[in-house]
Amino acid sequence: MHRIILITLLISIIYSPLYSQKENNTHIVIETMYGNIDILLYDNTPLHKKNMIKLIKSGFYDDQLFHRVINNFMIQGGDPHSKNAEKGQRLGTGGPGYTIPAEFRPEYYHKKGALAAARQGDRINPKKESSGSQFYIVQGQVFTKDQLMTLQSTNKHSPFTPEQIETYTTVGGTPHLDGSYTVFGEVIAGIEIIDTIASLPTDNYDRPVHDVLYSLSIK
Repeated sequence: MHRIILITLLISIIYSPLYSQKENNTHIVIETMYGNIDILLYDNTPLHKKNMIKLIKSGFYDDQLFHRVINNFMIQGGDPHSKNAEKGQRLGTGGPGYTIPAEFRPEYYHKKGALAAARQGDRINPKKESSGSQFYIVQGQVFTKDQLMTLQSTNKHSPFTPEQIETYTTVGGTPHLDGSYTVFGEVIAGIEIIDTIASLPTDNYDRPVHDVLYSLSIK
């Protein structure tokens, strides 16, 4: 039975100025009708980085759709079934036929603009392995410090670092996803494109009413 690969939306949902980590500067570009999104892939999540580069080079991500969009949360793509999908077709079950082991890194968290891997839920995926192709980019929203402390006090988040508090209370993100989904890159240009796509009208499956085509390339 096929299962939709979802990112859990739990609470009031959150970009930090961009990359503080020194990387080897592998960039990918998401080309959309609204403009291009430049993303840095992290070196310290090598399995996810290598996999995305492989799929891009194979043409896997050519002419796909952002098939799930939730304002103040995220935009999701990577389902090969979205190529030439019919209007109203529910998407989210497709992939390359394999998963990727989780690569959780405390320095990589769900700030606005974070690139992360979607996955199936904990019940059937207790190891939190990532989809082999589906990804999302965080839009999120700004939190107050009190909201973050509530998350922390109810054991829904490990103790926040000063950097995380500064980021989540200024540029925002989705902190409740930290430690549950692998973050493996971040937007360094074109963050406004995320806001544009996230604000589009959607159907009952959170699919944009008017298709949002994209293709990925290596910069």
